[in-house]
Amino acid sequence: MVEKRNMMPLNFFKKEAYTGSSEGMRYRIAQITEEEGEEKVFFLEAVVYPEPYCYELTPEEKKIRRRFPFKEESLEEIRIWLNEAIGHQS
Repeated sequence: MVEKRNMMPLNFFKKEAYTGSSEGMRYRIAQITEEEGEEKVFFLEAVVYPEPYCYELTPEEKKIRRRFPFKEESLEEIRIWLNEAIGHQS
């Protein structure tokens, strides 16, 4: 189960992706940037995928993705979504 105490602060994602695992599933949270016109828009993307491979070696068809706004409130939404995707109730 992904617990609140295991989540990194929002500023962490400006420089690094965060990975973890729970009961045979792995997850990754990272900042992604898209360009809308001349502006950059930032999101947090959460991805769940099965073990045993790392993110880079897991086939895309085995990954489940969801995007969230890049804001503090999204961290709790991500935690809840990860637990649901992994099969836990928060």
